[in-house]
Parts: sequence; structure tokens; C-alpha cells
Amino acid sequence: MDMLSSSVDMSTLNQKDFKNINTTNMKKDDLREVCDNFESFFTQQLLDISLKNTNVAGSETGSEIIKGMYTENIARVSAGTMGISDILYKFLSEKGK
Repeated sequence: MDMLSSSVDMSTLNQKDFKNINTTNMKKDDLREVCDNFESFFTQQLLDISLKNTNVAGSETGSEIIKGMYTENIARVSAGTMGISDILYKFLSEKGK
């Protein structure tokens, strides 16, 4: 996320008004990567919440670590496939013009 923080003013993300987001200095591939990383993070948060009270990795010692590794891997592999990154990329690339 260093790429995001150096290219986008992070203070604008804390506001509801996204008109001031400046992505003009980002290359298209870099912006796509940031959007895919956001989608991966978002997916992992959804999975972590959804699987919070399940025993998908068992109930033994270390099962929470295994569950975390499982959700992280699913989120990483599925990055860019849910459509969230496409919507975000389109929004940010239009704002950069």
C-alpha cells in the first residue's frame, strides 16, 4: 500500500467527498494493482467475519491461524474477480483525467 499512500492524498479517503482524489501520477498498472489489493483486503474482511464462529479449520490449537491463512489465500487468489476492483479502477481513473 506504499504506492497508494505516496500517490493519493490519504486525508481525502477519510472524507465522504472523493472529488479531490488525485491519481494522475499513478500509472494504469499501478492503479489496477492498488484496486486489486483493495478488493483482496475487502474480500478477506468479509471472509473473516463470515467464518468467525465456524470450525472450518478445526477447533484445535492453531486453528485460528490456519483459518486466517485460508481466508488470506482465497482473498489473494480471487483479487480482481469480484468486480469491486473494476468499479474502483474506473472511478479512480476517471477522477485522474
